[in-house]
Amino acid sequence: MPRHTSRQFDFETIIRRHGTGALKWDRYAGRDIIPAWVADMEFLAPPAVIEQLCARAQHGIFGYTSPYTSVEEAAIEYMTREHGVAVERQWLVWMPGLVPALNTAARAYCEPDEAVITATPIYPPFLSAPRYQGRQLQKVPLRVRDDRYEFDLNAMQSVVTDKTRVFFLCNPHNPTGRVWSREELLQIIAFCKTNSLLLVSDEIHCDLILNPDLEHQSILRLDDWAYENSLTLMAPSKTYNLCGLACSFVVIPDARLRRPFRIATRGLFNEIGCLGYTGCEAAYRHGEAWRRELIEVLRENRDLLISFFAQNMPRIRILPIEATYLAWLDVRELGLDQAKQYFEDAGVGLNDGAQFGTPGYLRLNFGCPRSLLEQILARMDAAYRALPAG
Repeated sequence: MPRHTSRQFDFETIIRRHGTGALKWDRYAGRDIIPAWVADMEFLAPPAVIEQLCARAQHGIFGYTSPYTSVEEAAIEYMTREHGVAVERQWLVWMPGLVPALNTAARAYCEPDEAVITATPIYPPFLSAPRYQGRQLQKVPLRVRDDRYEFDLNAMQSVVTDKTRVFFLCNPHNPTGRVWSREELLQIIAFCKTNSLLLVSDEIHCDLILNPDLEHQSILRLDDWAYENSLTLMAPSKTYNLCGLACSFVVIPDARLRRPFRIATRGLFNEIGCLGYTGCEAAYRHGEAWRRELIEVLRENRDLLISFFAQNMPRIRILPIEATYLAWLDVRELGLDQAKQYFEDAGVGLNDGAQFGTPGYLRLNFGCPRSLLEQILARMDAAYRALPAG
């Protein structure tokens, strides 16, 4: 397929990742299965990021690295420029990823008999982090109304106990693709205030809003309460396809919250590698033009996917996808006991919804060149047509 002539960057070349240790592809090594599961994309990182990484590699020394002034400034300027949030340097706690941050939060702010509450379906580490740290987990299903997922505040309130300490929020939401509105987030803040809960807000998909009429609302923009009672998890990894560089940061404005968080990390993590910081700074300083084109590509892929399913696989339901490059597929009507395995046998690797706390669903990653997405859809269509009529 020829390159889109109106675009500056290449989002059409399929890059072979076999033999590179790619988690996404190595799961199916030696099998004809296209992976569309774990949340990294099939696009080259922004050229400016690659250039800066190569320049740093040419330096030739890769010693232990602390967060340095220019990368801190890049993160601070990014938060102000893109999300209207003024951040101070001492608020930043650098981490090797979102998952360690969730586990650290569960460890730091809950005792073993205390609980984290979250809403399902949700990114699996939200469910595993409390358990891994020996803490309790409280799950409340999101509800669907008018073809949109939303929080069930009454159900959430009925689950909270005097042992509930933390609320894990995903904003925008993985896997449903919801962009929570200002009103919805203010309701969550009010819920946390009422129940004296610390709010941990994962916002790493916040630069992947696909609907032009929607805007990411950072928790820190909404209420002064958040400055003393919240953590905001950020990273360039999802937006710029830098997951393997393992560099993220947690914004913790209140020193009383930063101290136990830092204590909980002691002895668990090494310093972030120098290439992680280099990639982060380059993405935030030089990646915006690439990101804007990425959004166009993802929007086109989303629209293709939704129309294809509606026309060819109507028994698979997809609610509107407002953000991310992840589609949440309701496959309950297919009547399959092992839907993930069924589509793997047809040559497409997907996430099982049970991992997200909601059996009967699959998650599909459409962050790939259109030609690869077309192959994925063709294989799923063939598998769909082989099913008994519903």
